[in-house]
Amino acid sequence: MSTDTESVALVDDEVVAHVVRAALFAALTGVFSYVSVQLPISPVPYTMQVLGVFLAGIFLGPRWGFASLALYVVAGAVGAPVYAYGASGVGQLVSPWGGYLWSYPFAAGLLGYVAHGTEERTPAGDIAGWRLAVGLTATTVVIYAFGTVGYAYFGDLALFADPLGALVSAALVTVVPFVPGEILKGVVAVLVARSERLRNR
Repeated sequence: MSTDTESVALVDDEVVAHVVRAALFAALTGVFSYVSVQLPISPVPYTMQVLGVFLAGIFLGPRWGFASLALYVVAGAVGAPVYAYGASGVGQLVSPWGGYLWSYPFAAGLLGYVAHGTEERTPAGDIAGWRLAVGLTATTVVIYAFGTVGYAYFGDLALFADPLGALVSAALVTVVPFVPGEILKGVVAVLVARSERLRNR
């Protein structure tokens, strides 16, 4: 009986630890959102939010990475000032850049799955380099696919009347200007994952 009680306690402690970590990465993504720059060649703000997505996927794995960014999106939707420039509200989810926000939970979950292979969380420093490379690339594609479609739809670019033209026009302002920055964020995420200080966490 005591063994069963101890097992339940251990499971409860583990769940609490996962929830706390998910909340911390959601908060970190919110902090990153305040690093926002308006590029002259795009109406979409450049932020560091994607770095939060990368780190959540790498450090939390698929299930909790998804949960962390879902918490982030929901928190912003209900009024927490965690979106770009401290914005919040449901309106941000249907703005021209709302597609990015919708993508974050799925992107973090995908990266976690590719990086870890299973739902078990591998120490970040032990994740194979090829898994990080493939995961970060796939995650970036997902984020910008959502972002491009969202911009074409919510930005009134006649997505249904001229799908190809609308998507190309959207990609020119939602993807092309941001590629160098995303590569840099990916490098930073890998360096953090490989950090000796965090290697065994």
